[in-house]
Formats: sequence, C-alpha cells, structure tokens
Amino acid sequence: MTPAETAADQAVRLRAFDFADLSKLGDLWVESWTSVMPQIDFSARRAWFESHIAALHAQDCTIICAETAEGQLLGFVTIDAASHYLDQIAVLPQAFGSTAAKLLIGEAKRYATSHLLLHVNQDNPRALRFYEKQGFVRVEEGVNPRSGLKVWKMRWDQA
Repeated sequence: MTPAETAADQAVRLRAFDFADLSKLGDLWVESWTSVMPQIDFSARRAWFESHIAALHAQDCTIICAETAEGQLLGFVTIDAASHYLDQIAVLPQAFGSTAAKLLIGEAKRYATSHLLLHVNQDNPRALRFYEKQGFVRVEEGVNPRSGLKVWKMRWDQA
C-alpha cells in the first residue's frame, strides 16, 4: 500500500444514513455493481434499489455510510439487527481494497452482535474472498429471486 492509499484509508469515517443521501447511494450502488457485473443493467434497477433502501430505512434497519474527510461517499451497508441480516453493502470501485468495506463490515458486526447473515453471488470471487477474510463461512446455496443467479448464504459468528 502506498503512503497516499494509507492516508486515504485513515481518513475514512462512518456516519449514519440521512434520507438526503438516497440519490448518492443510488449512484454508488449502480457504479459499484456495474463494475462487478457489467452484463446486468443496474441503471434499470435503480428505482427498485432506492425504494428498497427507503423501505429498509422505514423498517428501522441501520444504514451506515462511509465517506472521506471531505464528505465524498465511498460506500454503505444496511443491517437489520433483529434478523441479523446484512442486506446491502457497496463501495465505489476506486475504494475496492481500501479500509472502507472493512470498516462497514465491522460496524455491521457491531450492530448485529452475535451473528450476521448475508447472500453473495457465487460468481463474485472478489466478494467471496473479502467475506471469508472477514470471518464469514458459506452455509447454504441458493438463487437470487431477482437475477436468477446462484448465491451463497454466508454467516459470521462472534467468537
């Protein structure tokens, strides 16, 4: 890691979601997912995503944003502490490999306390490696009902 990357990583801060962030989250979500799975038109799914985030927010799910010291949104995570489910996590492609995603996962673990569940596309090896490095294990195969793609259900348990 270069000194510039280290300085940028140290400047990442977490904050609570504000509903005024919804459009920025939509931009980030589309950019992040398009870089990982360019064969899917995530721009066409943006309206679904924004209504989904609004619904999660209305259901008192926790939404945490990661940003630079200058306020540039780098990523976000959604956690339903009652069900221990991490529904969404995304970071900008230029933040892949930075501490932003690690900080967001750490915050999700803090909110979920005992354990955390998530689903990840089986054909997303970068995400699978990341989750496994963060202590998640594969527990069950499934299919995403929206995309039809195979997914892994993964679980993290507090030690």
